[in-house]
Amino acid sequence: MLRIVCAPAVSPVIEPVAEVPYNGGDKNLGVRPRRTGELKRERSIMTSWLSEEGAPIPLGVTWMEAEQAYNFAIYSKHAAEVTLLLFRSEDATTPCCRFRLNYLKHKSGRIWHCRLPRQALPDVCYYGWSITGPKVNGTPDWHAFDGEKVLLDPYAKAVYFPPGFNRHAATVPGSNAGQAPLGVLWSDEPAFDWSGERRPRHESELIIYEMHVRGYTQHPSSGVPADRRGTFAGVIDKIPHLKRLGVTAVELMPVFQFDPAEGNYWGYMTLNFFSAHQGYCASRDPQAQPQEFKAMVKALHNADIEVILDVVYNHTAEGNHSGPTYSFKGIDSSYYLYSGHPQEPFANYSGTGNTLNCANRYVRRMILDSLRYWVREMHVDGFRFDLASAFARNADGSIDLTDPPIFGEIRADPELGNVRLIAEPWDAAGAYQLGESFPGTRWFQWNGRFRDDVRRFVRGDPGMVPALMFRLYGSDDLFPDDQMHAYHPYQSVNYVSSHDGFTLYDQAAYTKRRNWAHGHHTPAGATDNHSSNCGYEGDDNVPAKVMALRTRQAKNFCCLLFLSNGTPMFLAGDEFLQTQGGNNNPYNQDNETTWLDWSRLRSHHGVFRFFSMMIAFRRAHPTLCRSRFWREDITWYGAERAVDMSPTSRQLAYHLRGDRLNDNDLYVMINGGVEEKAFTIHAGNASQWRRVIDTSRKSPHDIREPGQEAAIRSPQYRVRARSVVVLLRAAGAE
Repeated sequence: MLRIVCAPAVSPVIEPVAEVPYNGGDKNLGVRPRRTGELKRERSIMTSWLSEEGAPIPLGVTWMEAEQAYNFAIYSKHAAEVTLLLFRSEDATTPCCRFRLNYLKHKSGRIWHCRLPRQALPDVCYYGWSITGPKVNGTPDWHAFDGEKVLLDPYAKAVYFPPGFNRHAATVPGSNAGQAPLGVLWSDEPAFDWSGERRPRHESELIIYEMHVRGYTQHPSSGVPADRRGTFAGVIDKIPHLKRLGVTAVELMPVFQFDPAEGNYWGYMTLNFFSAHQGYCASRDPQAQPQEFKAMVKALHNADIEVILDVVYNHTAEGNHSGPTYSFKGIDSSYYLYSGHPQEPFANYSGTGNTLNCANRYVRRMILDSLRYWVREMHVDGFRFDLASAFARNADGSIDLTDPPIFGEIRADPELGNVRLIAEPWDAAGAYQLGESFPGTRWFQWNGRFRDDVRRFVRGDPGMVPALMFRLYGSDDLFPDDQMHAYHPYQSVNYVSSHDGFTLYDQAAYTKRRNWAHGHHTPAGATDNHSSNCGYEGDDNVPAKVMALRTRQAKNFCCLLFLSNGTPMFLAGDEFLQTQGGNNNPYNQDNETTWLDWSRLRSHHGVFRFFSMMIAFRRAHPTLCRSRFWREDITWYGAERAVDMSPTSRQLAYHLRGDRLNDNDLYVMINGGVEEKAFTIHAGNASQWRRVIDTSRKSPHDIREPGQEAAIRSPQYRVRARSVVVLLRAAGAE
């Protein structure tokens, strides 16, 4: 039975009178009797079962062009009553129409659905749901139904926040009408012109640049017009910088619509998995949200830059049981893992109060539908999955060590099989699956071991030479290429800095975090960053000698990153020594702490030059980043012939032959000690080699332009303290 209740101004009203007798009208709901002949005219349009009842797939709202109708579908396993609420643009508080669904007609399995002709919905712009169900009962079927709550469709393609939007209203029982986010209703998604788009796909040239959309251009020093700062359009304005730098992929921190009132600047509190964050759009029109995102993607693609999204499918913005009821919690609590404790019902493997239940097939379906949407409609090239080990949690919270279904479902999907999939292979509750223990065998993985080992070596920790060898080689200790596993080194995403932790500069400027701005009683954030301040804490009145060493250490980090086999990634702003003032967890700092200060590009232009030329050097030498490990093409040395792996050793050298890839040979000498060290060149004659890089030298002599390399005249090269030297020669010169 479909009962449609509309305000008196709406005409005609659809109400099957044979199923819902008219009893003089409902003063509260505005029911009126049907005009003569109205039912017959509408039934002539609705000639099929699907036209009468609606379809359970696809979920969300779908425009049916042939029927000039909308199909609505929503998952709720335990709902007792489901009502669709429709709103006009001038009133987001009082629905102009209410559509009550009857399970005998409008429910298939776990999905409620209906189909409504557009002619019955004049001027309707927004929609939401009202759902009732069982009360809290202290069982694994813990419920949070509240029939007075206006709920956001998990599949909404754009979200409207009314002027009265209020997070608190969603955290307390009772109505949040006029204060709740609503889905945007349109007759098909607005058309976008993709003609002329060139979609890139990089292999050995893949260089990932992690970026926060707002923080990238929000600072006035960005030079971006004020109305475009902090938006997708602002990213377009900065594409020339990306091209000069040489990166080939941007990894955007979360751009899905997140809770604008929760205070999470980073965006890791997702409200909806199908809509772009309204705050990143220059236009306030909700229908412009997908258009502006698409324009950014097209512009980046045409600049030969891939687009990877940092996605958060492990939890939502609704927090724990006392958090807001915006959507999932009020639709059906089975979206979340149950803890087994009625007082704290939601399992918290994400550190945010809840964990999405990937053991639920409908949750997995939502995730796959979301991924497909962003690939098919938004043309993104890949995804980085936040806390991806949460995907491997069973319904009881244990780790599925065999074959968690979502990984196979993603890889088996024809639309997702070839997109880049990057895992953060751990979660916030102790699961750590870096390397072969992670279930996605073909996924790329953020290599936290690379980060920690390189940081420790550059800091000067003892006994780090063996670990550095593993990381430079491609981390085959984590990604074995034996016959059973057959991993590739490029699956290791190598990084020294990311949004989560110190910036590259702060890594060499602070030994202690400075996170009191968070407003917590204790400063949240990692306590051990393997950092060193180069002899002086912070930036106030820093001595010139200390600043010179910090600059050199930044170049050392850069050099080791781009000389390693694997896929390199670095944080936006590292190329001009961006600082966060020692804050290593600025998740709630939407201010100059996190906004890139583009004036540093001028004051640290030498570092930018080093980064851009180091990237160009890597892209010009495919021998560095290979599909397979270096194997017999590399020979390891120390300052003398044999590698010194003792705890006191801080020197390493290697010769990497490039003839297999029609490339030059490289000879790399690394001195992590505090004193200058003489290295002997053990490959061929010294006169065959020319110096490309010496991080101890000042710009522009720290890295030479192609064709301007410096000749080597002695078999010994004195490598200064804390520096990296790279030599180049023609392949096969031995």
